[in-house]
Amino acid sequence: MLPRDDVRLRLCAITDDLRDGVTGLVERAVAAERGGVTMVLLRLKHAEAQTLVLVGRALVQALSIPVVVSERLDVALACGAAGVQLQADSMPAVGVRSQVPEGFLIGGSVTDATDTAAAHADYVTIGPVFGGGAATIGLEGFRRLVAAVGRPAIAIGGIDAGSVRAVLQAGAAGIAVIEAVFGAPDPQAAAAALIAASR
Repeated sequence: MLPRDDVRLRLCAITDDLRDGVTGLVERAVAAERGGVTMVLLRLKHAEAQTLVLVGRALVQALSIPVVVSERLDVALACGAAGVQLQADSMPAVGVRSQVPEGFLIGGSVTDATDTAAAHADYVTIGPVFGGGAATIGLEGFRRLVAAVGRPAIAIGGIDAGSVRAVLQAGAAGIAVIEAVFGAPDPQAAAAALIAASR
């Protein structure tokens, strides 16, 4: 388990798509790192494994911050990523731990108290905190889950510069965003605004 103040958890930017190709995505990631992003989560929902490995390797080579791969342990290991983000229906973290090198980051995704992805994970993402949908847990729900899982938690779901402070006060070790950084016209400025709002 990571300490709650581990700097890598502060601002996680999640990839959105390959609309501008691999080069464009990497350029956006580099700009995001310059703005203060502390971790990149590679998640391209409809990409094949070969594409994910290609993108993952490019990100690992271009960035000095950790690159973590969503769900696919095979891809994470093939591209030299720093870790993997598990879902509730993924392989349990304890099983992953036996297959990875020391220091490999294992994240778990938690949406309610019954999720088992937190067990043996280094950190968890909890959400969606905002968004207005049926699955939205809100700040109070987030606070309860942080207490229940007993792991450093990254808040995810509808978070922007106006809500960063509130989620940190509710117990978040950091935040994860998609559109707020990778979807922004200027990822560097967007990341910097989120970091400034968290202070």
